[in-house]
Amino acid sequence: MTIAHMIRLARPSHWIKNGVVLLPVVFGMRMTDVDSWWKGIVAAAAFCLVSSFGYIINDIRDIDSDRHHPAKKDRPLASGKVGVKTAFIEALILLSAGTVLAFCVSRGLFVIVLAYVVLGIGYSVVLKHKALVDVICIAMGFVLRTAAGAVAIGVEVSPWLFICMFTICLFMGFCKRYSEVVTIGDMTAAENHRPTLIVYTPELLTHLITVSAGIAIVAFLLYGLNPRTVAQFGTNYFVYTLPIVVYAVFRFAMLSMEGAYSDPTDLVLHDKPFQMTVLLWVAVALCIISWGEKLSEWLTST
Repeated sequence: MTIAHMIRLARPSHWIKNGVVLLPVVFGMRMTDVDSWWKGIVAAAAFCLVSSFGYIINDIRDIDSDRHHPAKKDRPLASGKVGVKTAFIEALILLSAGTVLAFCVSRGLFVIVLAYVVLGIGYSVVLKHKALVDVICIAMGFVLRTAAGAVAIGVEVSPWLFICMFTICLFMGFCKRYSEVVTIGDMTAAENHRPTLIVYTPELLTHLITVSAGIAIVAFLLYGLNPRTVAQFGTNYFVYTLPIVVYAVFRFAMLSMEGAYSDPTDLVLHDKPFQMTVLLWVAVALCIISWGEKLSEWLTST
């Protein structure tokens, strides 16, 4: 066992998911507020720590099943490079540090972090063995992250935040399941790794991916056209980023269903076309938030 193995056990590469905690800083029009950025970053750090706690607890429970997975068998616990006792102690340290950070920001953030931890434990122990419920739990984890960002900086938790985040993460969750089925290949091995994969047939997952992708895209369009959104940003220009959103969603689905990456995080971190698409959308979104109203007024007056 080495420090490197313990760091890898915490899955720091997955901390990128906690970037969504900062979304309320941007969409809450707090980009010029240093205090909001500081609180948002601390909230994101708290989620990095407690999410690593959840990953370790999940890996402790899944040692045997992970050994039937072509990629997960090399994880520190499954490969025997880190002992269960050491992993448990590391998990408790991360949990303590994360909850303390959250409490330092606000009691509201502390409560949401605790809710996330309870959801994570419930997922590891029971809920991940329930088809459909498992993916819904994954999506709710991201909803809690974004809600935490809003609570941390003192802005309203928008219903659109819930709708858009939940639907897009539901889509990504079903893509993750399809990727697992394709990556493992053999259904006996798939059942040994995750029993619910027997329920998640390729045909069912194709249907679920299609439906959730459609709902996510429609939710984004409704958000962009919502009178409250238009009033907040002074323009409806968000809807014109639809081609970028559609390409990102379709590419994510395509690569997941091909089994090109074993995990959505790997896709996000390594697929350059997808990365460029996300960066393009972020750049355009920032421009709309910052100058959309002025651009709309200029176009109207010319």
